[in-house]
Amino acid sequence: MQIKARITFHYKTEKQAKVALKSLNPDNIGRINSNAEENKLVYDLNSDSLNSFLATVDDLLFCEIMVEKVLELEK
Repeated sequence: MQIKARITFHYKTEKQAKVALKSLNPDNIGRINSNAEENKLVYDLNSDSLNSFLATVDDLLFCEIMVEKVLELEK
């Protein structure tokens, strides 16, 4: 079974989206495709395994929450 999803994170500025992209990219090389579009960070995920897919989504969400907290400190 092929599982596909698109997850989009919205930020206040384009700069924040690019910071988030750079912060999250090293952890996701080869697993998912990501790019910054204006003030959005878009992830396209593909997997053959539901367990692997759910683990990837869980990791991505956890790491993105940490990025948001760091961006709040920037204020």
